Amino acid sequence: MPTYTAPVKDMQFLLHNVLKVTASDTPGYGELDEGFTAAVLEEAGKVASEVLAPLNAVGDREGCVLENGIVRTPKGFDAAFAAMKEGGWTALDCDPEYGGQGLPYLMGTAVGEIFVSANMAFNMYQGLTHGAYSAIHTHGTDAQKAQYLPKMVSCDWTGTMNLTEPHCGTDLGLMRTKAEPQEDGSYLITGQKIFISAGEHDLAENIIHLVLAKAPGGGEGTKGISLFIVPKFLVNEDGSLGARNSLSCGKIEEKMGIHGNATCVMNYDGAKGWLLGDLHKGMRAMFTMMNEARLGVGLQGYAQAAAAYENALAYAKDRLQGRDVTGAKNPSGPADPLIVHPDIRRNLMEQKSFVEGARALTFWAAHLIDRSVRQDDAAAEGLVSLMIPVIKGFQTDKGFDMAVQAQQVFGGHGYIEEWGMSQFARDARIAMIYEGANGVQALDLVGRKLAQDGGKHVMAFFDMVKAECKAHDGDDRMKGFTEPLKLASKQLQQAGMFFMQSGMKNPNTALSGSYDFMHLMGHVCLGLMWTRMARAAYDALDGGHADRDYLEAKIATGRFYMARQLPACGMHLARIESGAETVMALPAEAF
Repeated sequence: MPTYTAPVKDMQFLLHNVLKVTASDTPGYGELDEGFTAAVLEEAGKVASEVLAPLNAVGDREGCVLENGIVRTPKGFDAAFAAMKEGGWTALDCDPEYGGQGLPYLMGTAVGEIFVSANMAFNMYQGLTHGAYSAIHTHGTDAQKAQYLPKMVSCDWTGTMNLTEPHCGTDLGLMRTKAEPQEDGSYLITGQKIFISAGEHDLAENIIHLVLAKAPGGGEGTKGISLFIVPKFLVNEDGSLGARNSLSCGKIEEKMGIHGNATCVMNYDGAKGWLLGDLHKGMRAMFTMMNEARLGVGLQGYAQAAAAYENALAYAKDRLQGRDVTGAKNPSGPADPLIVHPDIRRNLMEQKSFVEGARALTFWAAHLIDRSVRQDDAAAEGLVSLMIPVIKGFQTDKGFDMAVQAQQVFGGHGYIEEWGMSQFARDARIAMIYEGANGVQALDLVGRKLAQDGGKHVMAFFDMVKAECKAHDGDDRMKGFTEPLKLASKQLQQAGMFFMQSGMKNPNTALSGSYDFMHLMGHVCLGLMWTRMARAAYDALDGGHADRDYLEAKIATGRFYMARQLPACGMHLARIESGAETVMALPAEAF
């Protein structure tokens, strides 16, 4: 069975050497001293390794069961959920006015990675609740906040988001779910939603569903959509639970992975709901959840890869297989460990360099969200909005690839369920699909985000990369980082110019290259992160930091990424500049 140990040292390096949180002017960051963050992360790691990780295989094996309208979660999930609530982990970065601890979103992100790596399916119950909490916190009335948020912060009540219907996923304009206004100001919600994670379960007293539906007078397409709060049990004025609402789970989907999370078909049969936000402006409110969810899914991509890598590394050090071609490294044994072989090293270095780079990118994005929320920083908000499709799409694509590579290290044992590597790959696979399939993320990036606000956010990103490279002029130690990053950034800009010059004449030119552009930008982002991490590592070494082995390994891992992974930017540029002709050459009937 796989094991899990939280990467506290690496997280501390990012928080204090790279982001330098205590020196930041972001409100709340000054309290994040090294002792405090270490205590939080170490305690989260203890919960993850002792409580959550042992249930990961249990949840995968047992799954969820629908019995008489009630979903039973796997054995041990209820006790683990109670432990999470009791420890205050569900309230970490929530508003103190509603029972939260008020820590920055960055800390919630770091702890979230630990819990996702340990048990992704389990963590979704509280993760989705956090998204629903955020939507109500941002768009709800004072009465709605007072009624729902304290119970959601504690996870006595959990939350969901209901978008997809059997006939429409991404194209929400085709939605059929209806909302009929009532004299008391409520609405009756009728329709069916599918793929609703944590839609029904036995872990909470109540489930607060946020449901997209069309109310009269909204018109066609997404402009007519509104968002509604639809509780499983109606809530009385005194906060107690009343009658069961007219909604039910009709089915649990049988899935490839995340078996421990109940993915439900939800039927709304005139269920009572209340408008959240403005009428016919539901997409705006829902995107509060979706942006947070997409960052969280990008985190899931690398967090599953991180857990898989940890176990692949342990196996590579322990498993004896063959001899080192340069001479035996284990002469007293029958063979050398797998890790001596160059191709195993390549495999592990690809995993390690991706995981650590993606962790840095995600933490940086969480830091931008804190700045946008806590300081009303419009530039930070625009930059993180640009990054969201890259983080979601690139990191989940590569995260799945790395989980498969970790499985490969095990050889035949990686294909056997008792080793647990199959579960990492199967669980990671969904992250490429839900919260907007990755092809949609690429279209969002190229079709919307590049041109957002006149293109000033992508230009700010290019300026940031340029400034990072210029800051290290004259430092020969940094040339292995800055020179590849300069080239990759130029290739990204060249791809953007190609879209501008050719896309107006033939939109398919841009759309057919969008996926490659997303990956090209993802590599540039990780190249930027590795440059920053290398600089921080050199500064720590120059300052006499005690853990030289860790810092030197960090620099070596970064050099690998810049030399072996960043050159993929050239491939993606070549694909983009080949245009749409070969992509669109075949008529549909010729496939």
